[in-house]
Amino acid sequence: MSNITKKILNATFSSDKTPLLLGGEIELPCYVLENKTRVLSLNGMQKALGFKGTSGDWLKRIIASNDFSEEINAGINSPIKFKRIGAGGSQPATYGYEATMFIDICNGFIDLKNAGKLKARHLFLAVRADIIVRASAKVGIIALVDEATGYQEYRAKNDLREYFDKFLRDEYGKWTKRFPDEFFEAMFRMRGWTWNYASTKKPSVIGHYINNFVYARIAPGVLTELRARNPKDEKGNRKSKHQQWFNEDVGHPKLQEHLASVVVLAKSVGYNWRNFLRVINRALPKFGDQLDMNFPDEDITD
Repeated sequence: MSNITKKILNATFSSDKTPLLLGGEIELPCYVLENKTRVLSLNGMQKALGFKGTSGDWLKRIIASNDFSEEINAGINSPIKFKRIGAGGSQPATYGYEATMFIDICNGFIDLKNAGKLKARHLFLAVRADIIVRASAKVGIIALVDEATGYQEYRAKNDLREYFDKFLRDEYGKWTKRFPDEFFEAMFRMRGWTWNYASTKKPSVIGHYINNFVYARIAPGVLTELRARNPKDEKGNRKSKHQQWFNEDVGHPKLQEHLASVVVLAKSVGYNWRNFLRVINRALPKFGDQLDMNFPDEDITD
């Protein structure tokens, strides 16, 4: 391996005993280093993608043999060298990469597959990569690593505020239609209701579907933060819609991407409600917000 970081950093937080679980089946050990860099071990990344061995060059070789970007090719050749917690001086250092780079690699596999450029023997990697990406959106990977390692208990409140400010506003903006009709049509079809494009009236339970399938799954802690920024008044009403709190740079693009994924999942199961609940919990699991699946009446959130 070339361009390895010369200084060997120490991991101060680790999820070795409780690996991050993605998509209900993929375990991913993660670490926070002494300089606050969140990293994943190379072997952990390889196993998450489906490799069973321990070869340190496996992922590097696959990236080199496929049409990945120059940025990813450069990054895979520049690992971070660090010591796990409890590793003695004689134990070899661990090779790892920043957590967000793993998401870039996964997106690379998905893009190559969609473009028909991924080698046939590597197609399984795109499937694994798709599960990983859907379970850990790039804006949420930092929070996921912090939760898995226990670092969140020590993280400064300002760090968390910066995390939310990446895609949420300090004040709500002007309402603009963000939820496509296709999303609501999918909900209606799966519940056996008559859908009418000309009507804006929707059952109150749709608000719970939006909270459950969108805000609770788009990134860690977002639903809780939205409820804090956009609280109900004494009459039980909110002054704005939750979607008005997403910013233009990151929030709205991420919202549109997530909504498109929900619609695709609905179509993939033939609009079967029971199968939809099964696949969305697997492909887009909730980030910790426990919602009541009985869906009592509540205000529409879009």
